Amino acid sequence: MNRRELLRLLASAPVAAGFAWTEAEAHQAHELAHAAQQAAAAGTPFTPTFFTAHEYDTVRVLVDIVIPRDERSGSATDAGVPEFMDFIMVDQPPRQTAMRGGLAWLDRECLERFDKVFLDCDDAQRTAVLDDIAWPQRARPELSHGVAFFSSFRDLTAAGFWTTKMGIEDLQYTGNRYVNRWTGCPDEALKKLGVSYPTE
Repeated sequence: MNRRELLRLLASAPVAAGFAWTEAEAHQAHELAHAAQQAAAAGTPFTPTFFTAHEYDTVRVLVDIVIPRDERSGSATDAGVPEFMDFIMVDQPPRQTAMRGGLAWLDRECLERFDKVFLDCDDAQRTAVLDDIAWPQRARPELSHGVAFFSSFRDLTAAGFWTTKMGIEDLQYTGNRYVNRWTGCPDEALKKLGVSYPTE
C-alpha cells in the first residue's frame, strides 16, 4: 500500500467525523478555497487570514508532501487545501495554538538537525524529519509533540482534499448519483463478491 492509498483510508468517515465543523462550514471552506484558486489563476494571490506568510508557505509544501500530484489527480495545493486550512484555523480558534506550535516545532527540529528551517531543507532532509514523526508507534518519545502535530495535520489535509471535487474524483466515488432505472448490482461486481441473485 502506497502513501496515497493509506491516506485515502485515513480520509474515511471515522476520521472525518473527528472534525468539529458542520457540513455547511465545510462547504463554505471549500467555496472560499475555490474562490482563492480562481483569484490565483487570475493573478490575485490568496492572502491567508490566520497563517503568517512563512507558515502559509510551509503549509503549502507540507500538504503536497502528504498528498502529492500523481497521474490521476492534482496535489493537495491544487485542490485548495491550504486555503481550506486557513479557513478552519480562523473558524476553530482552539486548533490555532496546536497548528502554529506544530509548524514552529517543525522549523526548530530542522534548525537543530540541519541548521535551516523546513522550507530551506532539501527533499531528503524533509523526509528524514517527517519519517521520524509519521509513524506514532515507532517514534521516539522526545518527538511526541511532532507526532501529535503531524497526525493532526495529515488528517486535516486528508479531510480537506477528499471532500473536494478533485478528491472525490480521485477516490472514484460513484455514490450520490441519480439512477433512472435500477437493474440490480452489475454482474462483474456480483462475480467479484462471489454472490448471485436468488433464482425463482
